[in-house]
Amino acid sequence: METVEIDGLRIAYQRVGRGAALVLFHGAGSDSRLWRPQLEGLSDEFTVFAWDAPGCGQSDDPTQGLSAEEFGAITAGFLRAAVPAKPHLLGLSWGSMVALEVYRGYPWLPASLVLTSAYAGWAGSLPPEEVERRYAQVEAEIGQPPEKFINEWLPTLFTHKADPAVVAEASRIMAGVRPAGLRILLSASGRADYRPVLPTISIPTLLLYGADDQRSPLHVARELNRQIPGSKLAVIPDVGHLVQMEAPDAFNTEVRTFLHGVAVSANTPDGPA
Repeated sequence: METVEIDGLRIAYQRVGRGAALVLFHGAGSDSRLWRPQLEGLSDEFTVFAWDAPGCGQSDDPTQGLSAEEFGAITAGFLRAAVPAKPHLLGLSWGSMVALEVYRGYPWLPASLVLTSAYAGWAGSLPPEEVERRYAQVEAEIGQPPEKFINEWLPTLFTHKADPAVVAEASRIMAGVRPAGLRILLSASGRADYRPVLPTISIPTLLLYGADDQRSPLHVARELNRQIPGSKLAVIPDVGHLVQMEAPDAFNTEVRTFLHGVAVSANTPDGPA
């Protein structure tokens, strides 16, 4: 792990490979280890960065919850300090909200977006009663031993077809969840609504989902696809929310193909400046 200090917080991250920068933002209740198949599978032609968000993994805990704007500023600071200019941003679940917050506040930073198992914020994609249910669930879990709630989460993250070894790997990662990380989820993103941001996105965007995702169903994906100009929707069959772990080869292929297309577009006369 490498580290960088942003606004007094030590942020830990993994960096592997060589080539265009691809930054991975993990979901809630996890850390950079969730990206093992991508760190291994995409580093042959990309420099892959996977951070531990504040309050997660080996990164420092903030002293209190962070607003969406504060969290976005820390994330943008991390990108400026640790990552080459114009990286591709890939956000999973809660990490998709991190990527959208970066774009909202700093639209010049990313070259493209890959939003996986994504939301336009819980409040932007889910009914109000579901937002409040999830908020209350996470609030109740803060301070509890992770083993008390991990087994409630896992069936919503994978299909019954998932490799048991992969599910066990995710369980081990989730066992390291800390109260600070859950507080950040709630304070920065628990009631976030990024619907106003979606029509403003002017960089290449891939929406990548598992067909059997229980937490971010395909109707959420289709609405993001409708709202984000020129976005591409790719659906991987027979997998759930943690699509990057349950079907890593298919996931990596979709990401690689998309990023190749971004590179070709950027280098053509009619491509982005």
